Amino acid sequence: MDGAGDRVAMTEASGLAGLLASRLRALWGGDVEITGIQRLPGGASRESWGVQLRTGTLDPERRLILLRDPAGAVPRRDVAVEAGALAAARAAGVPAPELYDHGADLEGRSYLLMERLTGETIPRRLLRDDAYAAARPGLARRLGEVLAGIHRVDPDAVPGLPRVDALGEAVRMYREFGEPRPALEIGLRWLAENRPAECRDGLVHGDFRTGNLIVGEDGLRGVLDWELAHRGDPREDLGWLCTKAWRFGSPSPVGGFGSRDELMAGYSAAGGTPPDPATQRWWELYGTVRWGLLCRRQAARYLAGGERSIELAVLGRRVCEQEYDVLLALGHAAPRPAIDPLDRDVTAQGAPHDRPHAPELLRAVREFLTAEVAESEPVLAFHARVAANALRIAEREAMLAGGHARDHRARLASLGCADDAALCAAIRDGSLDQRFDDVVAAVRAMTVDKLTVANPAHLSRPG
Repeated sequence: MDGAGDRVAMTEASGLAGLLASRLRALWGGDVEITGIQRLPGGASRESWGVQLRTGTLDPERRLILLRDPAGAVPRRDVAVEAGALAAARAAGVPAPELYDHGADLEGRSYLLMERLTGETIPRRLLRDDAYAAARPGLARRLGEVLAGIHRVDPDAVPGLPRVDALGEAVRMYREFGEPRPALEIGLRWLAENRPAECRDGLVHGDFRTGNLIVGEDGLRGVLDWELAHRGDPREDLGWLCTKAWRFGSPSPVGGFGSRDELMAGYSAAGGTPPDPATQRWWELYGTVRWGLLCRRQAARYLAGGERSIELAVLGRRVCEQEYDVLLALGHAAPRPAIDPLDRDVTAQGAPHDRPHAPELLRAVREFLTAEVAESEPVLAFHARVAANALRIAEREAMLAGGHARDHRARLASLGCADDAALCAAIRDGSLDQRFDDVVAAVRAMTVDKLTVANPAHLSRPG
């Protein structure tokens, strides 16, 4: 970050520290000194700030987390409902941070201020580092116990908690985009035709997964991010936790930590009623479709021009990962060797342009981001890694887009479809069911092409 950027960041942090100190003095009725405040990396939906403070000269320093909406963002949640769900779950014995304050207007933005628990949330560390080796074996069962505790909470204890029809919400979100996606059409149709019988409503966390769990060397310490809490089918949380995206490359289905049997044993022991395997499969596939839609919705925030975030932009290119996982889950695809086009020689480009050619320049910028900027302060380093990934996608697309477009037109023509919208309509109304194998082959091929550009390594990961 240059000097001007440093000054802007320091001014923002200083102003925020003053606001928080004033708010906490009014709330706690005593002196409050903010001794440190720093923007933390990650979090596509809102900002996260680490805050250190003292309430008296002899008191130990306290550590808090401030979550707030980004500047200019349109509020998508009622922060009071989120706070109510967090408080109700904590009161019922669910490990969760203590909430100190929340509101809709901290510099015009919704916010929550809570205890900062010690531990780790970054999935790759939790799933691979030796520091958490002793904690990992018991986590799947423990997560089942905690989910049973959440689902025991009376949803009426959370004022304003909305009821969400999961599949109806997914269909509504998909239709809102007005963007045909054949693989998601196949998934949504299967979900509609195989929907399990309803069960009683409960409190649903809505985003219970690796990345929203804080873990120490001794095990689980807290459940975070209650912004999607709602009233609905509690089995949604069990499926979401086992969705492939949240395994982060691990073969273990429960968040990368353990088996479904371990999860269900913990859930049952703590008073929950585990779903049958067919119902669990339905909710896991639903989770894959849902995450694809949420990635697209996050990207829409960038594409609409309101939030200029590299992280939001790149999320749009993760939708095809979930599309491929839908096909995997339904038996319409299988893992295959991953070949990255960037491993090819990029020096043989056409005259009259001088070297370094465009692919070489892109590679130079990418290497600069990963080798130089990624060593800077945490937030900038995180975004530098995301930006380097965006360049990888752009490099692959520049190499392959022409051939992919030509092949895609030929596949559509062979099915008698003018475009993706016509193919989606045929999947939805069943008019091509007599050629369903051909439809699946075409959808699989287009999804493989998209993944070859966006993330070829994903092609080799099992379902």
